[in-house]
Amino acid sequence: MLKLKKTIAISAIALMGATSLTSTAVHAEVTANAAATSNYLWRGQEQTGGDAAISGGIDYANESGFYAGTWASNASWADEMTYELDLYAGFGGDINESVSYDVGYIYYAYPDAASEADADFSEIYGSLSIESFTFGASILATTDASGDDTDFGDSLYLNADYAFPIGSNGTEMALHIGHYSGDFIGDSNILDYGVSISKDGFTFGLSDTDIDDIKVYVGYAVDFTL
Repeated sequence: MLKLKKTIAISAIALMGATSLTSTAVHAEVTANAAATSNYLWRGQEQTGGDAAISGGIDYANESGFYAGTWASNASWADEMTYELDLYAGFGGDINESVSYDVGYIYYAYPDAASEADADFSEIYGSLSIESFTFGASILATTDASGDDTDFGDSLYLNADYAFPIGSNGTEMALHIGHYSGDFIGDSNILDYGVSISKDGFTFGLSDTDIDDIKVYVGYAVDFTL
């Protein structure tokens, strides 16, 4: 059972650490990212008990559209757990000037969590971006959970996001809604939604679910080319 610990971009900190695919003139590119947030949220649920989180990752991408990377953050939703380590790979690109796609596999690992937590799991994901809209889906692939009768496809997360500029100074507003369902999460349905404003790496946002209270967070993220 997932014990509701993973019930969000995708939330602010996940968006900060997630891989982004951009066509470049070079054959391959390695980048790194670092971020801090006042509250690590994933699908609307707190991963650090409301405490701050520090995260970072490294990504590789080449002009074929293939990418792979790793991302880590402190996390504390299960006994003895202190951090999360994600490993992922995928393929993405542009269909035309207005439409792009992304498909891949991600493994969520919690190496120091208590053995009875059965924390590790993985998902297959895909998204389609049309102009300023992004529509995504993530389906459970594997899980370490035992005795819960969970298997491939036993959870599904659907999300829709819309981002648009505010004024001409680089400020952007993003709107998000997601729906998590399946036996794996314990509750049959969880709806999360949020709004955020970002500029120059800083983000201020609000996030809420239909099973919890609204949460306010601030964060900062930066990317580096290696």
